[in-house]
Amino acid sequence: MKKLFGTDGVRGVTGIDLVPNFIVRLASAIGAFFGERSKILVGMDMRAGGDAIKRIVEGTLILSGLRVYDAGYTPTPALQYAIKTQGFDGGVMITASHNPPEYNGIKVIGPHGIEIDRDEERVIEEYFWEERFRVVDWKEAGESVVRYPLVNDMYVNAVISHVDREAIARRHFRILVDPVNNVGTLTTPLVLKKLGVKPVVINGTLDPFPARLPEPTPETLAETAKAVTIYKCDLGVGHDGDADRAIFIDEGGRVHWGDRSATLLAKHLVVHRGERGRIYTGVSSSTIIVDVLKHFNVEVVWLKVGSVDIAHTMRKSGDALCGFEENGGFMYPPHQYVRDGAMTTALFLELMAKEGKRASELFDELPQYYTIKVKYRLNRGLALEVIRRVEEEFKDALLITIDGVKVVSRDYWLLVRPSGTEPVLRVMLEAKTENLAKEILERVDSIVKGVVGS
Repeated sequence: MKKLFGTDGVRGVTGIDLVPNFIVRLASAIGAFFGERSKILVGMDMRAGGDAIKRIVEGTLILSGLRVYDAGYTPTPALQYAIKTQGFDGGVMITASHNPPEYNGIKVIGPHGIEIDRDEERVIEEYFWEERFRVVDWKEAGESVVRYPLVNDMYVNAVISHVDREAIARRHFRILVDPVNNVGTLTTPLVLKKLGVKPVVINGTLDPFPARLPEPTPETLAETAKAVTIYKCDLGVGHDGDADRAIFIDEGGRVHWGDRSATLLAKHLVVHRGERGRIYTGVSSSTIIVDVLKHFNVEVVWLKVGSVDIAHTMRKSGDALCGFEENGGFMYPPHQYVRDGAMTTALFLELMAKEGKRASELFDELPQYYTIKVKYRLNRGLALEVIRRVEEEFKDALLITIDGVKVVSRDYWLLVRPSGTEPVLRVMLEAKTENLAKEILERVDSIVKGVVGS
């Protein structure tokens, strides 16, 4: 069977991959998976075609015999929190997260608030390809979609409940938020206000044609970083489309990758909150987490890249301090096991309040490495060939092949892996010097050019 699900949900270009017939079949398979009379919560972010896709999904689920509730515009973590706490059997989120604006997607969420695991994805794929659907009799087709407008407020209050509001409010922080013209604008500024923080919002209108690309990176956040300094903010935060990621910008306008902020947050949980447990992260994350947390006897568990796998591993282990990805996805189990941009922001403000330090000072305390992250638009076949040649090129180093190939040497590490959500080869590397990092990237770039040209 052809695989439908990527790293996180089913995604494609609206009007090309995501067309009515496909959406109906997928929603029918989702309905068959959950079963008759299941209580399902559906939400969406602001993307082209999102409302049309949601209506098709909701109508199909009703005709499959399910009870459907509509959360409207909401961040993915807000929908997940409501599913987990309000007795839903599952949910569907219409979003393509960080993908470019032409993409949309469908995430399927289980009753625990986490996207369904890989085995459950395969069950839905079987239903899809074998067309094992159920359509109710006309006498049973009288159900209507029930509006459920409580999700965002419940979520905001839950985030606030996990941090020291008084400590944060005493600092009179001024925080810039860039929700990339999407649903983060409905929740993160409200969280900040309730924490006694002054939010400065840019790109804050809901618009399917955002002012920047949805993925928060140093490149896409360049103008946002300038705004942090112009408005004299203590911190900046850039979300992706569905606001489950948070990339931070210090008061000097420097953009910091998520594995660096996660290292600071993990230390904060241990030092200031007295929490213990293991840390779970993907192989794409920096080894800084080990360098810093080893002094507190905290174990780091390396996993395949993907928040879904990390979240399910944490839930099953029951011993997680936190989980994270280098892309800005941070998971705080006492709140929920999934990535959560607003929760991450609240925790970072609590860290700044407890330490009494500026964001730049906190980041400067971390070990310094030179990091490069690039991506090449390649189909999966070419991407796998690049990975094979990288293994040959770096055969004298330690090779970890849990997800693509990770090359580990004394002075650097390199990860080359195919994206699970788009036709992209991702290259991430970290070295002790800028020259060494550039040298490693040149070797990889030469391999890519050789494959594309062959």
